Amino acid sequence: MNVAARACGIAIRAFELAISYAQQRKTFGKAIAEHQAVAFSLAEMATKIEAAHAMMVNAARLKDSGTRNDVAAGMAKLIASEYCAEVTQAAFRIHGGYGYSKEYEIERLMREAPFLLIGEGTSEIQKTIISRGLLKE
Repeated sequence: MNVAARACGIAIRAFELAISYAQQRKTFGKAIAEHQAVAFSLAEMATKIEAAHAMMVNAARLKDSGTRNDVAAGMAKLIASEYCAEVTQAAFRIHGGYGYSKEYEIERLMREAPFLLIGEGTSEIQKTIISRGLLKE
């Protein structure tokens, strides 16, 4: 649950940074957020964040209720960490070359996000936990 929650937090922050930058940065006389490719990227990022957050909240509610949540927690960790890496990378791309600058917070998030893919079990381990749990049911 810890990694899923952290992944959601990092993804949300990366998205906030991307949307803010995309509204401020101008090319060809308009904000880059108005270009279809960037707008679609922002839409995909927001959708992934909502899905990961919903799965994380579901797993947390199961744990709070005392219900077994190993499958739900594995699913939440898997999807949240994978989506976190994808969202952070998309936000990094929106920032372009500025993404490499330590002056921009996205640079730090880009270094942190990949760790969540392996922390508390790789995605492959999570798939093993999920499949074993499903096969028991």
